[in-house]
Amino acid sequence: MKFLDYLEEWIISLMLLAMTGLTFYQVVLRYVFNSGLSWALELTTVFFAIMIFTGVSYGVRVGSHIGVDALVKLMPRGPRKAASILAVLLSLVYVGLVLTGASQYVLKMKEVGIELEDMPIERWQVLAVMPLGLALTGWRFMQVLWRLLSGKADHLDLADEAAEALKLKSEESQA
Repeated sequence: MKFLDYLEEWIISLMLLAMTGLTFYQVVLRYVFNSGLSWALELTTVFFAIMIFTGVSYGVRVGSHIGVDALVKLMPRGPRKAASILAVLLSLVYVGLVLTGASQYVLKMKEVGIELEDMPIERWQVLAVMPLGLALTGWRFMQVLWRLLSGKADHLDLADEAAEALKLKSEESQA
């Protein structure tokens, strides 16, 4: 599974690099050479979509999604674990519903055969990132559920913005 972890990170990094590079190139063309690429914005949007749908699963894997867990943190270990399992199960239901809808949408777009506006690529080929990213997100939630059920974790790892801000403030005052 480490390969999937690295692949996720590489895709996110490459998409960010590609978006930045293409946008910079487009700005130079436009303001220095009074020219430009008609398809640059659309391709940047494609890169952004790939980055986002990969980033959602990455966020589940590393526990960087924001959640309201103040009440859950006050619970004893058993109820906290049960609440976490319930949250993951509800997340899996949600991912399943959205995955189903996204898959149906992509299949309909394939039937219609519409191309992107500025590039000769069929729209469904780009939109396929939605069900792929959602399937990867579902897999990540299954991994979290397994950790909870096997006792390797007793709660969800969520981003704690307040704790991170206090830590940063403490580090700044020590420097």
